[in-house]
Amino acid sequence: MKLLFLNGVNLNMTGQREKGVYGTETLEQINAQLRAFCKERNVECDFFQSNLEGEICTKIQETDADGIILNAGAFTHYSYAIRDAIASVTTPVVEVHMSNVHKREEFRKNSVISEVCRGTILGFGKNSYILAAESFLL
Repeated sequence: MKLLFLNGVNLNMTGQREKGVYGTETLEQINAQLRAFCKERNVECDFFQSNLEGEICTKIQETDADGIILNAGAFTHYSYAIRDAIASVTTPVVEVHMSNVHKREEFRKNSVISEVCRGTILGFGKNSYILAAESFLL
């Protein structure tokens, strides 16, 4: 089994911005924990982050992973390009958000990608990624 942890716009700033929402750990620190989680379960993993919508679409379309764990960041709310990239592949995608987007600003409550994802996990901080990974191991 191989999983791709795919992070979108502004997630490179995790640990630096809005610490009360996203925590103090950097994306690199979270990825290291996810790498250890996967190693313990004999799961291969890959990590990719981009602030560019097209790069995310290309990664979705070209991955050889068995599953994608996607935190698209703000692209979640308006990127029909990412939505269409997900819909164009057979690789299952689980949408992830560290915060509970339903307890935040009104615009964050809408996801244009949820409809084409296998499921959505939100509100558990970095553990949202772990829960998403575990969903592929059931």
